[in-house]
Amino acid sequence: MDEERRGLVKKQSPVGNKLQLTVDEVVEEYVGSFGFSQLLQVFLVSLAWIFDAHSTLVTIFTDAQPESWRCIAPDCGGTSGQSGGGGGDASVCRLKPGTWEWSDGNASSIIAEWGLVCDRRFLAALPASVYFLGSLIGSAVFGCLADAFLGRKRSVLLSCLLTSATIFLTSLSPNIWIYALLRFANGFFRAGIGICCLVLSTEAVGRKWRGQVGQYGFFFFAAGFLSIPLIAYPTRTCWRNLYKIISFIPLVYSVFILVPFVSESPRWLLHRGRSGEALEVLKRYARINGKELPLNLSLLEPSGNEKNLAACEGENNTSTIEKLWNTRWAAKRMSMVMLTGFGIGFVYYGVQLNVENLNFNLYFTVAINAMMEIPAVFIGSVLLSFMNRRLLFSSSAVLAGISCISCIIFSSTEDSNVDKLSMTERGSLPQLMIEAIGFMAVSTAFDVLYIYCVELFPTNVRNFAVSMLRQTLMLGASVSSLLVVFGRLNPSVSFLVFGVLSIVSGLFSLWLPETRNFHLYETLEQQEEDERLNCGCRESGELGRDLDKKVELKMYDQKL
Repeated sequence: MDEERRGLVKKQSPVGNKLQLTVDEVVEEYVGSFGFSQLLQVFLVSLAWIFDAHSTLVTIFTDAQPESWRCIAPDCGGTSGQSGGGGGDASVCRLKPGTWEWSDGNASSIIAEWGLVCDRRFLAALPASVYFLGSLIGSAVFGCLADAFLGRKRSVLLSCLLTSATIFLTSLSPNIWIYALLRFANGFFRAGIGICCLVLSTEAVGRKWRGQVGQYGFFFFAAGFLSIPLIAYPTRTCWRNLYKIISFIPLVYSVFILVPFVSESPRWLLHRGRSGEALEVLKRYARINGKELPLNLSLLEPSGNEKNLAACEGENNTSTIEKLWNTRWAAKRMSMVMLTGFGIGFVYYGVQLNVENLNFNLYFTVAINAMMEIPAVFIGSVLLSFMNRRLLFSSSAVLAGISCISCIIFSSTEDSNVDKLSMTERGSLPQLMIEAIGFMAVSTAFDVLYIYCVELFPTNVRNFAVSMLRQTLMLGASVSSLLVVFGRLNPSVSFLVFGVLSIVSGLFSLWLPETRNFHLYETLEQQEEDERLNCGCRESGELGRDLDKKVELKMYDQKL
């Protein structure tokens, strides 16, 4: 009877017996680990990954070397040939300017329009390289802005709007130098989409769903990847039209979906001292899920939050970032994640850009790779539910490396007497199949690495940590674009480099701790406290298990 009376008093009294819980506890106990409200939030946020794919992979078509050329003058000899693999023995590099033309016209790609062949062929790698360099810098900027000032939602909004603007301006480029500059700007502003969408999605659900939810965004990236050849084929005679079409999609999304329907992360709001707004977001989630939060509920601010908030406001968050690098376990972990990310970014983006060196129809090959993204995300989502992050990532990276190296076996030797612009090397169906398997494996590793990084660091530096990972991924991608251009001369070397780097990245990950089903920390101070309380426990897995026990005991005491 006394217990019932205490329970009634607890439910009816909004003031007495205050119930203080963390965001994790509220989500797990009252909102629901993954209800309809979180599903809707994740779906709407993840749509932005489509534009990320469009912006990144559009150069597969716009910057591609045209497939064939033909003579238009008598002194040309009346010959024609393939520019990338198989065909006539004549080479355009040996012909006089004005005696030949590209079969699909000079507007089919930037290479055709601005003559990026022969002694200017390596200029074709410049736009892709500076794009990823822009993404590298943008990742750092948006990571800090999303953690300190703008928050996750407004960072996604700003990124989408500026991505739309720079893509459209790219379509008006008068030369290769302005085009490269605008690609740099596009890469810079696009960087906020992937980082903030991933964090915004995972921070809305319970810990058991973080891995799967983090994978959902990659489904939409795969959808954007798959839609690129469908948009590019009708515009194959004018690369500028392709840019104009994809520039309007993020603008429509920002105005009609993101602003009215997506909520800010309650974890970020609480970290910024806006506990009232964070509680309102959680109440909205609970109401849509058909549940109700207790009237006497208040959110428990994480330890060290006031100090971190002051640092964010007064020192542009430099105090927190410096603390990450000055904390031994965090600095070691961040460095290992960055080393691993460089290799995976190099292979993941490099293999996508390298499809033209397989000597198959470009649209067909891109579609095959895009379709391999879908099972990669699905398999990754399933395996993440019961498999350790570290093992899944390392095994996927090693498999990708072995597949890339195996592609060399099925590459024909090329005729050294023929100019490289008219190579006689041909791809084979087994090579395409092995390349597709390797791409699926590296896609799985790429996706899992993002989820892994989210779980390795606390809320107050999580966006910064993901942005650092993003920077190293983009740095690897920037270097890989140079290898892709070299691969037009020798595809076997490019596949060998991809394979070795992928295997090395998989081995590096073995030095990282396991994070599956463990608690998400809020601050570095909180994690340091638990490390001190648990003498000798240096890995997040052991700390997470101990924290879970304390959380269960605290919730049990409060319910009594």
